[in-house]
This record gives sequence, C-alpha cells and structure tokens, in this order.
Amino acid sequence: MPDKDSKATMDTEDTYGGKASSEPQNLRPRVFHSIKFFVLCHSLLQLAQLMISGYLKSSISTVEKRFGLSSQTSGLLAAFNEVGNTALIVFVSYFGSRVHRPRMIGCGAVLVALAGLLMTLPHFISEPYRYDHSSPEDMSQDSEASLCLPMTSAPAPTPSNDSCSSYTEAQHLGVVGIMFIAQTLLGVGGVPIQPFGISYIDDFAHHSNSPLYLGILFAVTMMGPGMAYGLGSLMLRLYVDIDRMPEGGINLTSKDPRWVGAWWLGFLISAGMVALAASPYFFFPREMPKETHELRCRRKFLADASSPVSKGENSPSEQNPGESLKKQDDLVQIAPNLSVIKFIKVFPRVLLRTLRHPIFLLVVLSQVCMSCMVAGMATFLPKFLERQFSITASYANLLIGGLTIPSAIVGIVVGGVLVKRLHLSPMRCGALCLLGSLLCLLFNLPLFFIGCSTHQIAGIIHQPSTQPGLELFPGCAEPCSCPSDDFNPVCDPSTRVEYITPCHAGCTSQVAQEGLDKSQVFYTNCSCVSGRGLVLAGSCDSACSHLVLPFILLVSLGAALASLTHTPSFMLILRGVKKEDKTLAVGIQFMLLRVLAWMPSPVIHGSAIDTTCVHWALSCGRRAVCRYYDHDLLRNRFIGLQFFFKTGSLVCFALVLAILRQQSKEAGDKSTTSSPGLEQQRLMLGPKKQPEDSSV
Repeated sequence: MPDKDSKATMDTEDTYGGKASSEPQNLRPRVFHSIKFFVLCHSLLQLAQLMISGYLKSSISTVEKRFGLSSQTSGLLAAFNEVGNTALIVFVSYFGSRVHRPRMIGCGAVLVALAGLLMTLPHFISEPYRYDHSSPEDMSQDSEASLCLPMTSAPAPTPSNDSCSSYTEAQHLGVVGIMFIAQTLLGVGGVPIQPFGISYIDDFAHHSNSPLYLGILFAVTMMGPGMAYGLGSLMLRLYVDIDRMPEGGINLTSKDPRWVGAWWLGFLISAGMVALAASPYFFFPREMPKETHELRCRRKFLADASSPVSKGENSPSEQNPGESLKKQDDLVQIAPNLSVIKFIKVFPRVLLRTLRHPIFLLVVLSQVCMSCMVAGMATFLPKFLERQFSITASYANLLIGGLTIPSAIVGIVVGGVLVKRLHLSPMRCGALCLLGSLLCLLFNLPLFFIGCSTHQIAGIIHQPSTQPGLELFPGCAEPCSCPSDDFNPVCDPSTRVEYITPCHAGCTSQVAQEGLDKSQVFYTNCSCVSGRGLVLAGSCDSACSHLVLPFILLVSLGAALASLTHTPSFMLILRGVKKEDKTLAVGIQFMLLRVLAWMPSPVIHGSAIDTTCVHWALSCGRRAVCRYYDHDLLRNRFIGLQFFFKTGSLVCFALVLAILRQQSKEAGDKSTTSSPGLEQQRLMLGPKKQPEDSSV
C-alpha cells in the first residue's frame, strides 16, 4: 500500500527536496532532517508495537484463568486487534502523503500506548486473585476449608451464592469489555504506523538506499513477536498480585495449575516502550531533504545486483515523468486527485477486477490458509504446550520465543535470498511455494503422535457422547460434602491418580514440610487412598514432559518451511496483476488476510479447543475456564486444524503452478505461429520484463 504513495510522488521527489531545503532548518535539530535517524526511530517503534500486539498471545491461558474465560472468548479477544485495523486500512491508502505522516505515526503510536495501559486496568479494578474459592475471605487460602469436614456440609455453598451477585456479574462483564475495547484501540492505533513509515522512507531516501533501509526496518521488526514471547516468559514467573501480596504470602509455585502470572506487567512495560518510541515523531518535518548520496556499503555490496533495479527505478523519470504518469492507467494515475466519495466508488470495481485474476485469487487463498495456521498457532500454541506436556506458561513462551519465532524469521530471509540470488521466474516461484508447503505438511504428520495422554483424574468421566460431569468414587468421600466448584488438585504418588481437591480424596488433615527451597504440603488420613495414605498438593507430574523438545523442534522446522513461501508468493502477486493495480492489489491482499484469516482463525481454534474440555469450572451457573482437557482429543483437533489449513495452501499452490504451466505452454505455441511481440504481453514471460517486475 505504501507503493502508491511512492508512485504518486515519483515525479515530485525533487520538488520535495527543494521545498524542504528552502525551509529554515534551525527550527528543529539537524538530526530530525536525517532519513537515517527516521529509519532508526521507525525500527524501534515497529519493534515495540509488535511486542505489545503479540504479548496477549503469550499470556492467553493466564488471562483465561484470571478472568474465567473460555478459549473461544479468549480467541475472540485476540482477534479484536484486527477489527479496528481492518476497518481503517483501506482509507490509509487513500490519504497517502496528504497528511503529516510523522505526526500521524506519532498519534497512532500514542493511541497504541494508551490501549496498552487500558489493558492493564482490569488488574487494578478487580479484586485480588483467590486461587482457593472455598476459603472465606478472612481465612488464609489453602486452609482447612478444602479438607473433608462433615460439619461444614450445610454452609459450604454459601460463599458461592454470595459471589454470584448482580454486582459481581456486572463487574466481570465490565472487565472483559475493557479488554475488548483496548484490543480494538491497539488495532486502530497501529493502522498508520507501517504504511506511512514505509512510504516516508521511500520518498526521501536515495533510490539505491531505500531497499537497504526497508530491509533493516523489516529485520528489526521481525524480532518483535519473539521479544513478546520472551517478555511473557519473564512476567509469568511473577505472581499476578505482586503489587498487593497477602500478609501470609502464598503457597503456590509456578507449576501449580492454579498459578496466575503477572500478565498485566508486560503490557505496562510494552506501553512505556511504545510511548518512548513515539516521542521523536512529533519533531520530524512533513517533508525533509531527499537523500542525495548512495551509501558506500550499499554501492560496494550490491553493485552488480542493484544496477538493473536502479535502472528500472530511474527509467520513468529519466525518460519523462509526465509521460510515465500518462502511461499509467485508471486508478493510480488519478488516485491523488480523487475525493473520498469517488475513491469509495472506484474501489469495488478495482477489487472485482483484481479478484477475477486466477493467479492473484489462488495465491491469496493459499496465503489465507497459511495465515489461519499461523494465527491459530501463535495464539494457542503456548496453552497447548502447557496442557499437553504439563509445563509452565513461562517455559512454553521461552520455547516459542527462542525457537519457533527465529525459525520463521530464517525461513522468510531464506525465501527472499533464493528469489533474489537465483532470479527465480514466476514458474519457479510457484514451484518453490509448492515444495515448501509440501515439506511443511509432511513435518506436520509426526505431531499427531507426539504428546501425553490425560492421566487418571478421580471422578472425571470421559464420555464424548454425553456432557462431561463429575462423579465421585462411591462411598469414600460421600460424608465430606465437598463443594463442586472448588479446585485444589492433589496427587496420589503411588497410583498417579489426581483428585480435584483434598476433600474429594477424603483427606482430613494437612501437613506442611519445610524444604531447602520451598515448602511441600501433604494431606493425610485420606479415605479414598489405599491404606488411608497421603497425597501431595498439586497436579501429578507428566510422564512424557521430555517430548516437548522434539515437538517444538518439528513445529519450528515446519514454521521455517511455511515461511519459505512468503516472499515467492508475494512476488507472484506483484507479477500477476496489471501494473496500475499493483498498489491496491497489495492492499486488498492484506485486507483479505485480516478478514478471512487473522480475525476468524483464533476463534475457530479456540472453539475447537473448548470441545475437548472434560471438566469446566462454573461461575454463577455458567461455564468459565476449563480445568481438564482430553489430551489426545486436544492434540488431534489442534494439530488436525493445522493439517487442514496446510493442505488447503498446498492445493492452492498446486493449482497456481498448473495454471502457470498452461499459460506458458499456450504462450509457447502462439509464439511459434505469431509475432514475438505477443509473447511479451503474456503473464510473467520474457526476460525483458523481468527487470521491470523485480523493481516493484
């Protein structure tokens, strides 16, 4: 979309430079008239923006536990980041250079920072987190309230009834609504940052330095998601109420399933980084002197490769800027002079004309499938690893931020290098996309068999045909009158059977043993345990946690292979549409990816995850967060969704390659019977057209 701005201002670049140079530069520090400093500032801003946008995905399971959300609701919350972005992204292509771009970027960044602060508000307006709801508020948590005490059978449900007041429900809805509003504002604030920044760099950088600056910008920006997961790994090691710890402390560790980390602290840190990165943009001029010198490192490193690109970029202006603009048809030529009403009227016609192109439509559909896979994996992979392999949220984020995200970055870079160094034709770009999708699909198959089955949980009935319910083992805990909504899991180490609470295990006493690094809590005299033995506080350890490393390595390898198709598929779009439609084609591509992939995919994955739940926590009669999943069903459905989207992408790329081969065959047949001039009009054929295409 920023290409439109650069094309529209191609014939006025010298004028920009003249205007800016004639202004007195003593009004601002000299550094704000340097495009290099703008590239540095914009790299840091986009890095911070992607951190705050991706941070929710690293703490999605923690937010679910803290506020009692289902995976479908949390997926919808994550998708709302794209709602505001999608609603406004088309109009950004219209405004282009009509506005003060640095100030618009700064205002958008300030809105992103305010939205990040708004995301932390639910923590401060909510009551402190109580991980043991069976204890009255004036008693310490993990007390005798969760033990088997027959005399408490009558008043047991009283706290639950009191907690279901209309005020509590209204407060819950208000907290969730605040998070949805904050996510929407995050998307709205991010709209002007990337398009305006890229077009500003392209307008005022030297034509030979612009690709290098944009490469540096994208390289720094791609580290944002990895840093978001790293930040989540650090913050989730801290207790959620670190700013208001109870007097007696807490008896939880990060391995306890009731543990909730300081999810809000990451938003606070990210919002501060965005605010700091936004401050320089209010001092940049609307137009700065155009860079006149090529970087020496650029000239030395890309002397052989940049010459055709530079010629391709300079040729229109060297011939005649007016003639080059006259040759451009329809929208690009008149877009700078269009009113908003005319722009809205013209846009559907260009949209339909672009969607009728088979190559464009199939490539976009393949990218939609890939983006659905990526969106679902990025949102729920940390939670999947937590549940499937019984690891902490902090460790899951560390694995993703340290292995999966860097692998995807390497895949994108390798794909771009292959296209550039091997000078891949559209046919070979399609073949590379097909190969990457096929290998990614093959590496997905072993993931169906790497995982842990659900360990035995007393009273949980696995019947997919009926509503999962809770049924106590007969006799052993009937006199205890255990509250049904309590959750304080304990484990019988001899049989590896887990009980929802000590009360459900029939335990009547509690013993705390001090260790070297932490205290271990035991529950004794348990009627449901053989020999009335003891049980340990906390869930049973998984017997196959060591499989998480092979699993994440295969996921990372698949991510690298899927990312390999990013640059070749993008080049197929640029070379597969009319020259006058390329700018809006890219904008339509990103709009369709948001509407068809990034918005629905987290909700689809969250709904699929919810169907594998076997025991829900209830809050005022409604389903809240899921306590236990069927691990085998969870793995099959989560990986199955990934397999489905990867298969769709593979089929689309296969059709693209088939169409390209058919067009090449038809063009070859016509070239033998007609004039050679017709061959150059075919899609993506002829060596004479390659320099022009590669310069886009």
